[in-house]
Amino acid sequence: MEPRISIVTLGVSDLEKSVRFYQDGLQWPLSSASEAAIAFFRTGGIVLALFPKEELAKDAEVSSKGSGFHGFTLAHNVRKKEDVDETLEFVRKAGGKILKPAHDAFWGGRSGYFADPDDFLWEVAWNPHFPMRKDGSIELPV
Repeated sequence: MEPRISIVTLGVSDLEKSVRFYQDGLQWPLSSASEAAIAFFRTGGIVLALFPKEELAKDAEVSSKGSGFHGFTLAHNVRKKEDVDETLEFVRKAGGKILKPAHDAFWGGRSGYFADPDDFLWEVAWNPHFPMRKDGSIELPV
């Protein structure tokens, strides 16, 4: 199996509200492949999909019940240290909930956390150890 993540799909409680947050609030480009039942956003290599939570659970043949910590976070890395603060402020103005303000991290970078309308956790981080390529992808050490 080739190591690859192609699409991250979030099961959301209100598809229209979530699309507004990502498209209008965060100004992410909505793909024309989107339909009434699913939304796709281009994010520089990996696709973010939004799909109604109940339908996603049904498709995977699992229960949609459960709340609290989802057991994972998503990350949005930025090019410069000061971009962490600016990005979190942008997200706050777009309606995101700031959970942990920007701070200098123990690992030498800067980060903070926000939650989207369905409380999916996003880390905004600048990491001096992972250079960012022109296309927005990051370089991991070998």
